[in-house]
Amino acid sequence: MKIDVFVSAPSRTWQGRIVERLRDAGHSVAVIPSERPTPVQPTIGGALALERAVLRRPLALLASTTIDTASPRAGADLTLDLSGERRGRMSIAFDGSADDRTLFAALAQGRLPELEIVLDGKSFDSALPMVDNRAFIATAAEDVLARAVTLTVRAVARYAAGERDGVPLQPAPSAPSFLAAYLGSSLPRLGREIARRSRYRFAHWRVGYRLIDGPGIAETDDIGSAWQVLPDDGSHFYADPFAFEHEGKAWIFVEDYAHATGKAVISVSGLDAGGIAQTPVPVLEAPHHLSYPQVFRSGADIFMLPEGSGSGKLTLYRAAHFPDRWEPVADLLSGEISDATLLARDDGFWLFATDRDGGGSTSDTLVVFHAPALTGPWTPHRQNPILIDRRRARPGGAIIERHGRLLLPVQDGTLGYGGGLGLSEVEQLDADAVRLSTPHPINPAGDFPYPQIHTLNRAGRLEVIDGIAAVRKAHALSKAS
Repeated sequence: MKIDVFVSAPSRTWQGRIVERLRDAGHSVAVIPSERPTPVQPTIGGALALERAVLRRPLALLASTTIDTASPRAGADLTLDLSGERRGRMSIAFDGSADDRTLFAALAQGRLPELEIVLDGKSFDSALPMVDNRAFIATAAEDVLARAVTLTVRAVARYAAGERDGVPLQPAPSAPSFLAAYLGSSLPRLGREIARRSRYRFAHWRVGYRLIDGPGIAETDDIGSAWQVLPDDGSHFYADPFAFEHEGKAWIFVEDYAHATGKAVISVSGLDAGGIAQTPVPVLEAPHHLSYPQVFRSGADIFMLPEGSGSGKLTLYRAAHFPDRWEPVADLLSGEISDATLLARDDGFWLFATDRDGGGSTSDTLVVFHAPALTGPWTPHRQNPILIDRRRARPGGAIIERHGRLLLPVQDGTLGYGGGLGLSEVEQLDADAVRLSTPHPINPAGDFPYPQIHTLNRAGRLEVIDGIAAVRKAHALSKAS
């Protein structure tokens, strides 16, 4: 298509990313800068400078940039306004406002904004971006703007495919004063986060396990009772547990993260005759971080599909000797793919995962792939990204088949990473469409001491979960109870 894109003056880097992505997709893009300057307000700029100094990192998507411009064309197929003036047929809204500066007031207030693509006065597409850390509005804004790029590119692709239908716009929430919100809400929140980080580990997870004969979490929707905790010594944590049965014995595969190195390996714990998990032993290490070790059978072999997004690829491993020797078989996908979850069906293999899409959170953009065989070739679904939704995009465990239904455990990032887990039914899965139901949240009631869970798996009688724990730095080397 021929697309005229209106941008701010000065133009923002996130707007430049959209132009680059549209050109990479084959569109002919002319860029028209606004005649009305829209600089970042001094109070917002001062707050961002303060946080940038604390974080010691640049704010790439908020920076000004230069975009190759051209005059508007009378024969353009689509006019897209990113400048906040809504001059085009399509525009983007941040919590109902076309001005990206309103985003900061919402984030300062502690509210997670919604993104919306407006087409001919109606809501054409929308997204609920994940904010990984709400304490810093600078990084929170980067997360949201990264998804503004993702959403806009998806909306243009839908438009190019002939879609035009929209729904009525909802009233926009009232925008608070940035200064009042920052002083009254954001600064105190920032102070609490800095104080917490000085005393506690940034993140520390603990794994729960139990042996049960009857219904589990997927059937009751409750965490329930009889949980035991896989102990650690505080210098590292265990997370992302996957249960597996082999030759009559139960095993727990986990992400084994060392605080000192900031990198994880995959470890395994076997349950003894009394049902007690033994100390996990490393079984797979790579130059990059490893996590989410989905272990499964296919044919006569046992495979593992761990997350290794730091390598820029998703690698499949086969057990050369179970459970302690694994060899790479194939690289299935490229990119920053997180928590890839495999499903085998009569029509081949499917993968559910999140894709960081060049920036922002790793937890809000669901992509799906299909292949005729386990090793590929893997083809992205035509609707990718399927969802941009912090409540249900990131998988949190293997797909559960129950009474002919497929249930995908999904992480709910509404309260932040690790804020909760839900079960979403896969209502449609074919070449035409992928549809997931609104997740049913798992009730945290039970005796597991860390009820903010983000992984659920089961194999036979063995059920496993994990939850985030508060661990003081001063007691990092004391044995956890």
